Amino acid sequence: MKTIVFTNAAARDLDALPATARNVVDRALTAYAIEGRGDVKRLKGRDGYRLRVGEYRVIFDEDQVTILAIYIGRRVTTTYR
Repeated sequence: MKTIVFTNAAARDLDALPATARNVVDRALTAYAIEGRGDVKRLKGRDGYRLRVGEYRVIFDEDQVTILAIYIGRRVTTTYR
């Protein structure tokens, strides 16, 4: 299992989500950290990955033991900037 670490911005993003969305995103991140399960793709044009969770996206980077969540939010035109 990988350790999930949130940047300050990602923690604020997660706290700002509605409770149901927060739970879904949390479960998806945990499933990816434990089993490697989820809709994950490498980002083009910048470093990192994205985890698709319904209409929400988690932008993160990872190494062998850690997942660093950088951004969590709805999929809108500003998500990947």
